[in-house]
Amino acid sequence: MTVHYAKMSEGGRLLIPAELRRTLGMAPGTDVVLDLADGELRVRAVDQAVARAQAIVRRYLPDATDVTEAFLRERRAAAATE
Repeated sequence: MTVHYAKMSEGGRLLIPAELRRTLGMAPGTDVVLDLADGELRVRAVDQAVARAQAIVRRYLPDATDVTEAFLRERRAAAATE
């Protein structure tokens, strides 16, 4: 693991070194998700965070489950009973 150093600037800005941005596929304007875990700040691109969440959900679904269609079917059924 390579360690990179950075300095917090005025207004709390933190410059992510170019090598890390390239590795993470982050360009100017990339939306990111920040989370704090075990005293560490973690930074991920939104699309990476979504892909990770989808992979977690996929582990609990039967093969070939269309999540969107299942959700819509459930909502239509609920709306029909209202």
